[in-house]
Amino acid sequence: MNIKKGFYIIFIFSVFYSVRLEAQLNAIQTAVPFLTIAPDSRSGSMGDVGVATSPDVSSQHWNPAKFAFINGKGGVGISYSPWLRNLIGDINLAYLSGYYRFDERQVMSASLTYFSLGNIAFTDIYGNTTRNFNPNEFSIDIGYSRAFSDYISGGLVFRYIYSNLTGGTSVGGTETKPGMAVAADISTYYNHPIKVSGLNGNAGFGINISNIGTKISYTDDQDPNFIPTNLRVGGVFGLDIDEYNSITFTADLNKLLVPTPPVYWQPGDTLQDGTIVMPGEQIIKKGKDPNVAVPVGMVQSFYDAPGGAKEELHEITYSVGLEYWYNKVFAVRGGYFHEHETKGNRKFFTLGVGLRLNVFSLDFAYLVPIHHNHPLSNTLRFTLAFDFDSFNKQK
Repeated sequence: MNIKKGFYIIFIFSVFYSVRLEAQLNAIQTAVPFLTIAPDSRSGSMGDVGVATSPDVSSQHWNPAKFAFINGKGGVGISYSPWLRNLIGDINLAYLSGYYRFDERQVMSASLTYFSLGNIAFTDIYGNTTRNFNPNEFSIDIGYSRAFSDYISGGLVFRYIYSNLTGGTSVGGTETKPGMAVAADISTYYNHPIKVSGLNGNAGFGINISNIGTKISYTDDQDPNFIPTNLRVGGVFGLDIDEYNSITFTADLNKLLVPTPPVYWQPGDTLQDGTIVMPGEQIIKKGKDPNVAVPVGMVQSFYDAPGGAKEELHEITYSVGLEYWYNKVFAVRGGYFHEHETKGNRKFFTLGVGLRLNVFSLDFAYLVPIHHNHPLSNTLRFTLAFDFDSFNKQK
């Protein structure tokens, strides 16, 4: 492939959430979509839920406010997810996260997300290989969470994002560069003990607005792209059946807070004033101008869909999950994720198991696609976590 085609292939993989299956689809497009991928196996086995589930070492991605109520002095975890293995064998996502409690109410946390797009061979117009390059993206963030009472907490995260898709390769005479951005998350978490028919349980909710940040650009000549600012809300209900068995139900709703692509008049169309649209002109027929500032785009995202309120509702994805624990040692999980056909058409079931031992915990997740077109089809993900308190007890 030539350089230009190589760049476009990399870009398509990078923005897989905006892939359109039919011409009438209107999926929201963002740069660095790896920021929205479920990085850990626990949430990944429950339909990609996590904003209101019990806190764990991977809470930084889902809701950093949960760290304020996590048990233990500190911990660290690592997750690995193969990606697009049905097409390419060397694309993967790695996630490293950790936390440290420095008093009863305050916790610091940090994480690193690394997304490798595999090896790409760039060629000239004659098909000769000019260079090999491994496109990659990563984010580094640090967070702070605080408990405001026995039941509610808040969290704040600051994030640096780096995306190098071309290695500086010139595309069609245009110089490219790595994209960089900064962003922040703000979140809250509430969980309260309850009793149902004499059984102990808990109920709660979580809210996380993530990736509120600057736009990102790969050239000096084009308008920068939005990063995936996202609103996630969800609830949880758990019940202890007896001293050995417990079960938890949870659900999340997600909406990207970036502009929806408008519908443009096509070349040759005649406007109401009799003007004929010329090739290269972009005149909006329905929807709003997407080239706005980030704060405006966040607000505009609730009412800018060309199809009106109905299309706005289609932009909400939902996830439901179930988690069963036996003796707080062995877990079985399941879930379902749904996205509307016009917004990407991702629909899949998930399964997984977890094992919690004295020193570490190990989780696995497996995705079962409905349409057999998901990047994680027939792949197994895992998360390995260590608890500092457990190490101290062993010593």
